Amino acid sequence: MSTGSIRVQSENIFPIIKKFLYSDHEIFIRELVSNAVDATQKIKSLARMGKTDADTANCSITVKLDATAKTLHIIDEGIGMTEEEVDRYLNQVAFSGAEEFLEKYKGQNEANIIGHFGLGFYSSFMVSKKVEVITKSYQPGTAAVRWECDGSPNYTITPDEKTERGTEIILHIDDDSTEFLDAHRIKSILEKFCKFLPVPIYFEEVKEKIEVENKVEAEEKAEEKAEIEADEAVDTTTGNGRQLINNPNPAWVKKPSELTDEDYKSFYNELYPYEEAPLFWIHLNVDYPFNLTGILYFPKIKHSYEIQKDKIQLYSNQVFVTDQVKDIVPEFLMLLQGIIDSPDIPLNVSRSYLQGDPNVKKISSYITKKVADKLEEIFKADRKSYEEKWESIGLFVKYGMLTDEKFYDKAKQIALLKEVSDEKYYTLEEYVFGTETLQKNKDGKTVVLYATDIVQQNSYIEAATNKGYLVVLLNDLIDPSWIGQMEQKYEKIQFTRVDADITEHLIDKGETGEIVLSKEDAESLEATFKQQITLPGAKIALAGLSSDAAPVIATRPEFMRRMKDMAALNGGGGMMGFYAQMPDEVNFTVNANHPIQKTILQQQDNSKKETMVKNLVDLALLSQGALKGNDLTQFINRTIQLMENE
Repeated sequence: MSTGSIRVQSENIFPIIKKFLYSDHEIFIRELVSNAVDATQKIKSLARMGKTDADTANCSITVKLDATAKTLHIIDEGIGMTEEEVDRYLNQVAFSGAEEFLEKYKGQNEANIIGHFGLGFYSSFMVSKKVEVITKSYQPGTAAVRWECDGSPNYTITPDEKTERGTEIILHIDDDSTEFLDAHRIKSILEKFCKFLPVPIYFEEVKEKIEVENKVEAEEKAEEKAEIEADEAVDTTTGNGRQLINNPNPAWVKKPSELTDEDYKSFYNELYPYEEAPLFWIHLNVDYPFNLTGILYFPKIKHSYEIQKDKIQLYSNQVFVTDQVKDIVPEFLMLLQGIIDSPDIPLNVSRSYLQGDPNVKKISSYITKKVADKLEEIFKADRKSYEEKWESIGLFVKYGMLTDEKFYDKAKQIALLKEVSDEKYYTLEEYVFGTETLQKNKDGKTVVLYATDIVQQNSYIEAATNKGYLVVLLNDLIDPSWIGQMEQKYEKIQFTRVDADITEHLIDKGETGEIVLSKEDAESLEATFKQQITLPGAKIALAGLSSDAAPVIATRPEFMRRMKDMAALNGGGGMMGFYAQMPDEVNFTVNANHPIQKTILQQQDNSKKETMVKNLVDLALLSQGALKGNDLTQFINRTIQLMENE
């Protein structure tokens, strides 16, 4: 037996570990299981290199919970340790067994080695009042040893009777950490962090033995056992439930050539069991100048409000690290789902926060390029399939164009505009050259007419399409910003919402219609409408439109409406707050050539004339979705009253 003090810089190392090493105490399970995987990978690597004849065919790891004894065991069949190695590895904080192993066998399958045995092991003291390590080295002729420490800098090392190669860590759970004596809690942590580790991991719960006093009770216990065995693998040597936790060979560690479409969809279903099948996916697999594997899926998004972020998981050598990957994955690709795995992404001691590093920027650029290439590939190979997916992928593409210049350079050729009527799709280039003559204004700019709500803006859409104009649908949350970007990038393009002006002025060609009313009647009509339109900032103008056009048309000027929309999207901060607080600007165009205007002019009953004018104004507001509350109620009452008086 030997005793001693752990060689550390401070006598207070354990209180520091207990309180500050990790923000979440559950991380200790990840660290200890990762170390067990590390030990297992080491013995397998040695066997492959011919350094040992140890049998490594069926190595596994067992996490065993004994709630009665208040212990948690992590058991591996890995490389084990000699007494000298126990002293070296366990008694020096932050000493990396994996690093020494890599140096010793450099160039010989070291990519299979993961983990560090230093601070990761000491995370066990966050939840334990005592920790035991029972280990036996793979090296012939070495004896097993037991290391014990109660959380002080003092430890003991004694011989042990363990006969099989490997290591067992026994945590005596502290009274303030009893949550880790709950089987469901331990299983959920294992499934969270260790679901895809490359070594089979089993969870075993030691059941408290109860004496069976009679035959009836024996039969009941037998039935209960049968039900358990139906759901779980059973270790016949112990009689305890032993359940496999992980999938040691997940899809992303395989080569793309080894996987079918069904394999990819099945893995997606494993990650997100309650979601629709993905549109398509990208398999990441690069080993230079950095290591990166993974699969990113494009989910179906039918509406902007369905957007969910933080669905990408970061792994390091198949160990789950975090789902907060905004420093690795560009913001616009946070809408994707799936897994990225890289040992080259630097992590701090808790493996939970990314640190600045050139590799992170390279990885981010690589992922962006892969996504752009995949989209371009689909667009060129199967335009129809691409168009069918546009409702979901359009948001990714536009978001990327707004936030990433390199992505923009590729995406500008594959961004689509969808026509509202027959659902044809156009690239920007196709729209510009396909409508060059018809939708070019007096300044030579191509006017892109768009709608945001097909139902609400139906009358405006019909008026525009009747004149032969092409109207597209732009109803994503980010479209106001995207429109602004396109106008900056393309000086000869101007976006105008279909209800931003009367149809005759949407494509400004410098033309005006002739008013058929006399000058006196026109002035009288204008004065009558001005008396009834009381909205702040409203503008009224007479126009000589066709007789079948609406008698009054309400429009919201493109610039101010767009600024208010962007202010609402951005929360109204900064300069946007100025626009957010401004009242809605509505312009009213009175069609002087509509037959009803003569009826109004000839009406002798001023009260009835006033009601007719108010109703025409309210109908125009209603078409803009701007008639609400008490104004809407009054409009309904006036309409009923007019009908009763007929």
